[in-house]
Amino acid sequence: MPEFFGLRGSWGDAQGMAPRHFDAVLIPGGGLTDSGELPPYVIARLNRALAHPAAYFIPLSAGTPHRPPPLDARGYPIYEALPAARYLREHGVPERRILTETFSYDTIGNAFFTRLVHAEPRGLRRLHVVTSGFHMPRTEAIFRWVFGIGPSGGYELSFEAAENAGIPDEALEHRAAKERASLDEVVALAHRIATLPELHEWMYTEHAAYAWFLREDAYRPVAGPLAETYGKLK
Repeated sequence: MPEFFGLRGSWGDAQGMAPRHFDAVLIPGGGLTDSGELPPYVIARLNRALAHPAAYFIPLSAGTPHRPPPLDARGYPIYEALPAARYLREHGVPERRILTETFSYDTIGNAFFTRLVHAEPRGLRRLHVVTSGFHMPRTEAIFRWVFGIGPSGGYELSFEAAENAGIPDEALEHRAAKERASLDEVVALAHRIATLPELHEWMYTEHAAYAWFLREDAYRPVAGPLAETYGKLK
């Protein structure tokens, strides 16, 4: 199997094979509609996740800096992971087997906080990541980087692409261009940052979504077709 930053596996590992039991299935967030509902392509991720036996299911993400968060009836922000957790519960996953990650605002944060908040404390090592096809190449690169840097935790990762459900072709073309540019940035970062302390320092001093003094720079709303890949569907 191919290697990326020291971890084995590929995003095709789980496709066309007999079911494997994972310590956890991870489902990155993909945005919410204006009313706080899950868009079709996120539901597709969750349905694929449900097809796998696992000790835990972990929906990820607080939100995105590219869109203001939807608010609940009381005026509080709706974290992306929470409607996903409710969906999993409604489809038969016991509450205590659903662990949410509600700290992250991008895919790097998805991986960083999942490793530190859930995987390390609970000893979760066999992890399966399910996300949309349009999001997969960058997601795999990020998770292999973040879970592969030292000190090594002995993680075994696999990946699976879900259908890009409900997204028009024009929106997918715009998102594909953005993903390609972002993937190049991830590869450069992965060759520069090789330990968890280095990653933590970068996150909180250079990453606009987490360094408090750069936070205003992180708020870059997307519009037009691209917005349809962040939850704002027509």
